[in-house]
Amino acid sequence: MNRLLFVGMLWLVLCCVGCGWMNEANRVAYREIRPETLLAKYNWFKDAAAALDKKQADISVYRARMKEMLESYNGKTRSGWSKEDRQQYNIWSSEHAGVKASYNTLASEYNAQMAKVQWRFCNVGTLPAGATTPLPREFREYTVD
Repeated sequence: MNRLLFVGMLWLVLCCVGCGWMNEANRVAYREIRPETLLAKYNWFKDAAAALDKKQADISVYRARMKEMLESYNGKTRSGWSKEDRQQYNIWSSEHAGVKASYNTLASEYNAQMAKVQWRFCNVGTLPAGATTPLPREFREYTVD
């Protein structure tokens, strides 16, 4: 009888622990797929994609400015440039490097977040009203030049 009581108690404890785990899994799943949570995650991706597009545009602007200055001195060494132009070129070069580093950081965060299982909702389904293009699955074109 004592052994039967022990087995019964053990079975009851295991059932309670199992139900607790299932209840916790349900709470986590509910928190992750609430419409409010999904909208916040989608908005983060939209904001990050817009910021990455802006950074790409800024990088192009810096490249064009620096190329224009290089072409205006047509083959002269930097020591032959005016002091102001050397300083300005150095400023643009430094800012260009900063924007590229910022782009790479945000692109890697975007890629890491998109790879997470609970955020994969951005990869499937139809576009929300007003959206014209789907979010990219990842930004791989890190800038290195």
